[in-house]
Amino acid sequence: QVQLVESGGGLVQAGGSLRLSCTASGGTFSSYGMGWFRQAPGKEREFGAAIHWSGGTSKYADSVKGRFTISRDNAKNTVYLQMNSLKPEDTAVYYCAARPGAVVTTTPKSYEYWGQGTQVTVSS
Repeated sequence: QVQLVESGGGLVQAGGSLRLSCTASGGTFSSYGMGWFRQAPGKEREFGAAIHWSGGTSKYADSVKGRFTISRDNAKNTVYLQMNSLKPEDTAVYYCAARPGAVVTTTPKSYEYWGQGTQVTVSS
């Protein structure tokens, strides 16, 4: 059983930056693909970014491409999401998720483990 704990959320002005962290325990972190998703009030959970277990491949939603960067440190069992040039529409609860195997996928149903989420609020 893998436990995921997100941190780093908060309130930021438009144009600002935040770095989210997600630390895993209870499993072999280096064998899991990791993803970041977000859910705004009244909306479905949507894909943000995902990274291969090796860190060598990543994918991004069009809405965050060029502004967000996903990375991981397998020695620290942690995946990061660096968010720059934040916009009010980025406001959401951000979740990290883990799935075993090598496929880098954007589909929430493909992920087996989820964190509790961290709130990101971007003011205009």
